[in-house]
Amino acid sequence: MPLMGALYVGNSGLSTSQNALNTTAHNMTNADTTGYVRQQVQQGTRFYNTIRVDPNAISNQQIGLGVNYSKVKQVRDFFLDQTYRRESGRGAFYEVSWGALEEVESLFDELNGETFQAALEGVWEAIQELSKDPSNAVTQGLLVQKSSQFVERAQFVYQGLVDYQMNLNQQIKQKVDIINDYAERIKVLNEEICAIECGGIESANDLRDQRNYILDELAKMGKISYSEDVFNQVHVQFEGVDLVKREQVYEIGLHEDENTGFYTPFWIQNATFKTDKNGERIYNIEGAEVYDLNAIISTELNTDIGSLRSMVLVRGDHHADYTDVQPENYDHSISQSVIMNVQAEFDQLIHNVATTINKVLAQAAEAEDPATGYLRNEDGSPIQMFTKIATDGYELQADGSWKYVEENQFDKGTLYSVMNLQINKELMQMPAKLGFIKEDKSVDYDTVEKLKEAFTKENNVLNPNVKKKSNFVDYYGDLIAQIANSGSVNKSILFNQETTVNSTFTAREQVIGVSSDDELTYMVKFQNAYNASSRYINVIDEMLEHLINALAV
Repeated sequence: MPLMGALYVGNSGLSTSQNALNTTAHNMTNADTTGYVRQQVQQGTRFYNTIRVDPNAISNQQIGLGVNYSKVKQVRDFFLDQTYRRESGRGAFYEVSWGALEEVESLFDELNGETFQAALEGVWEAIQELSKDPSNAVTQGLLVQKSSQFVERAQFVYQGLVDYQMNLNQQIKQKVDIINDYAERIKVLNEEICAIECGGIESANDLRDQRNYILDELAKMGKISYSEDVFNQVHVQFEGVDLVKREQVYEIGLHEDENTGFYTPFWIQNATFKTDKNGERIYNIEGAEVYDLNAIISTELNTDIGSLRSMVLVRGDHHADYTDVQPENYDHSISQSVIMNVQAEFDQLIHNVATTINKVLAQAAEAEDPATGYLRNEDGSPIQMFTKIATDGYELQADGSWKYVEENQFDKGTLYSVMNLQINKELMQMPAKLGFIKEDKSVDYDTVEKLKEAFTKENNVLNPNVKKKSNFVDYYGDLIAQIANSGSVNKSILFNQETTVNSTFTAREQVIGVSSDDELTYMVKFQNAYNASSRYINVIDEMLEHLINALAV
């Protein structure tokens, strides 16, 4: 090889080693940078100059032109990336579920220092005291007082569940905003990466790190799938629907329910709309919802992935009441929603207590001549311990009799539900109106015994899927046990899921993570290569200098 040509070979070694050192230094500098992936130098040979072609020889006579710094690649494992993203999304799902059950447990466990169970048992104890002397004004007042505390505490618990629903509702809005921001950011990164890499010379590894980090975070919020096209742009699907496709972002919209204020995530591109007089779009989101609340939650079906799905499911789509736990209404959307299921079962307890006590009093009033006024108000209607806030319990008929107003699940004002209950105001002012003394001046022990029997009778079930029947006090215990058991199951699943996620994360970090020891080893290697190339050039330089000086003589 001519000596001048040999200088180019040495120069290639210098530049390649220098670039490799720069890559190693870049790795060490970003060792603690979130989302950074170790970069690796890929070297190759430059073209060969063919001096002579000899058909009889094993190979042609060629001269190499040195080493080539061909590429800096990211060290990743596609399988580990997919596994980590799927399992971290599943872990986020159960983390939200477990957190919701913990919140519910705290609502029932402590109410200003007293459990709700104390309020329920207080009504039972008041009935027992009343049975000793029904005509005693003190025991009558005690029953009214304990019933009032029962309603107040019940409303406090239920309102706590509603408040938690609204808290989740705001978190859902924030999650959707973040997802849309991530989608927009991926689109921008797609454009920047394409602009750099489409020339085939450079690799936009740092930008790829940012894009992959966003995919990691996006996977925690929902089930994603993704692929990279020939232009190095990533296409992302969220819950099976396009979120980012090349330079297009398909945003998730939020539909706010007029009655509850609940946000429902929906795909804007799949929804129909009409424009109002102000030019604003009014969307019809039927069929465009991101999530189907009636879908069965299953690991096998991968429907237990993502914190957003879990939040929507836990919150539910409305404030549930006892009508939702009736067999004809109890579907997957209720049974799989932590908050709605507890709301419905809890409200069923309150409804049953209230209507049972009212029914016993009404039967006693109807058994006597209305003219006596026994257990009746001044207008002749039966006395109710628990009255509705929105509507009356009885309506006056044309013949002067009073008819019980049947409850209608489609008219919430007619329901004896927890937030529509109050204690009879007249009884609050004058508990002695109960009396329990008949027209013949006899004490009505029978009615009080029926109250005791109603409290101890085991004819209540939590929901249509439960076969065990219980009385009121045991019903509440079953409800708390159900919450505790569900929390324990979710905690166990979460613990196992965290183990899976951590092991997958560790395995992935072994591939993509930066090891200071390894990088120092590479640094010594490339430094020695740089020194060798430098020494090579010095030798060629000395030889050229010697030849020039010799020829000059």
